[in-house]
Amino acid sequence: MANKPATQTQQQPKAATPTPRKPVHELRLGRLKAAIWENPTDNGVRYNVTFARLYKDDSGWHSNDSFGVDDLLGLAKLVDQTHSWIVQKQQEPE
Repeated sequence: MANKPATQTQQQPKAATPTPRKPVHELRLGRLKAAIWENPTDNGVRYNVTFARLYKDDSGWHSNDSFGVDDLLGLAKLVDQTHSWIVQKQQEPE
């Protein structure tokens, strides 16, 4: 049996696990939640928003980014509240 040259595998250094970012603010309206994320840029702070619908099943609490017709009015109110929070934050002196 012929000897095969040993192959060397190089292990990549493990990168430090980054600390998960957290939203700067969260708003709730019943089962609906808005998370506001702060993103520093060269032109100042920008805000992004994610919306979720919370629900519970046999395995516990979960979130989803899909909304039914019964969620839409509450979602619209939550969007308005989120917009107001961001506008107020942007008007604060730095």
